[in-house]
Amino acid sequence: MNALEFIATNLFNEVSILIGIITAIGLILQRKPVEDVVGGALRATVGIIILFIGVEVFTGGLASFQAIVASAVGLDPPESTNSLDEFLGARGSDVALVITLGFVVHLLLVRVLKTRYVYLTGHLLFWMALVITASLVQVFGDLERWQLVLVGSAVAGCYWTVQPMFIAPMMRRVISSDDWGYAHTSSSVAWIGGKLAPLVGDPERHDVEQVRLPRRLSFFKDVTVSTALVIGLIMVVGVAFADSQVAEAQADAYNPDVNPWVWAIIAALRFAAGIAILLYGVRLFLAEIVPAFTGISEKAIPGSRPALDAPTIFPVAPTAVMLGFVSTTATFLILMGIFAAAGWFVLVPPMIMLFFVGGGAAVYGNAFGGWRGATLAGAITGVALAFGQWLGWNLLSDTAPELATLADPDWYLMILLLLGLGELFSGFGDSAVLLVGAVVVAVFGVWVWLLKRLKRSDAADRHEDMAESEPGTETDSETPRER
Repeated sequence: MNALEFIATNLFNEVSILIGIITAIGLILQRKPVEDVVGGALRATVGIIILFIGVEVFTGGLASFQAIVASAVGLDPPESTNSLDEFLGARGSDVALVITLGFVVHLLLVRVLKTRYVYLTGHLLFWMALVITASLVQVFGDLERWQLVLVGSAVAGCYWTVQPMFIAPMMRRVISSDDWGYAHTSSSVAWIGGKLAPLVGDPERHDVEQVRLPRRLSFFKDVTVSTALVIGLIMVVGVAFADSQVAEAQADAYNPDVNPWVWAIIAALRFAAGIAILLYGVRLFLAEIVPAFTGISEKAIPGSRPALDAPTIFPVAPTAVMLGFVSTTATFLILMGIFAAAGWFVLVPPMIMLFFVGGGAAVYGNAFGGWRGATLAGAITGVALAFGQWLGWNLLSDTAPELATLADPDWYLMILLLLGLGELFSGFGDSAVLLVGAVVVAVFGVWVWLLKRLKRSDAADRHEDMAESEPGTETDSETPRER
């Protein structure tokens, strides 16, 4: 137990260590010299550290922004008799077991079923395991440890296997390669955004990175500059409407001598700087992990690819990320007002999720529908986060309701799935949780089978198109592209 908890805490929950070890293993399997192994592993590790330094810089600004917005709208966050800290205190060791054993299940599934993508977003391994554990305890109460860990590990391993796989065809369009997969619990809104984006825009004519601006507004093409300006405007407006004491407290936390209005501008500049640091870290560690993973792909898990965190696609379309964040935040704030006016629920602006989830979905939206698709994907994300928070808080009321305010869209879907099946099988006594686990595994198994069948069908169609495009084989006037 102590060993498994140590692994979960110090490996899976420390992404830099996990990526460094994976990089070293990949290089060793390629029989690279010692200097290449050490250098590559350290560069990948440092790249992750730089990424998280950037995250810390701008998430500090997001936390301040969240406090300012909450004060500006004059709403108090919801309260609960149960807390996430209490749940972790009681079930933290079970969560650690679910992470560790679930990842073993995931690796076995990737190896045996040849599903290709190895889920390497370490912190989301922890959070999804926590969501699954909380959901099972919520619906089945005080389960025996072996039942909770067995079912939780199976469900988690299946999710980590299927999630990068089902969005892979769209991911290849986003990054124009198959070098890595998308391992993030925003995959549902990213997929929906990508599917609906062609209805509103064209990826070539409306590509947000190619939009032409008047010469005097051309500075908006620099994502650092545009981020600083947009966030600066939002912060200044927020301070104007927020309680003066709240604004002063936020400014004092930065520097007691700084005026709140000046602090608002500094916070926006730090936000922009944090994104610039994040993007540099992403480029640094991708340059190491992708080629290093070839060793694992060739030796340990044939044909596999690393599935990585959402920020890995941010350099593809950084302007789309900013547009998605603004669209997601605006949609969420509008819904926050509607919910308050209707007396439904007091929503809490989850600024970190609004940025990462909205930005990631917008990159998919841009790849399939340009800036219009990015804006739509952001709006879809705002709706999902608002209604998901409302549902999640009530559904997890007896375990860890705060998870609802920290959640990504895939979390809400997992909560609904497990609680729905739990209610369905509630009359089966002690075996109900095992039946839920069996059904979830079966559903994911069918999903994998369908995805692999579709992949084979697409490959056959491409092969047929290539054969028809060879000289002397065309039977009509259509070009291969038109076919």
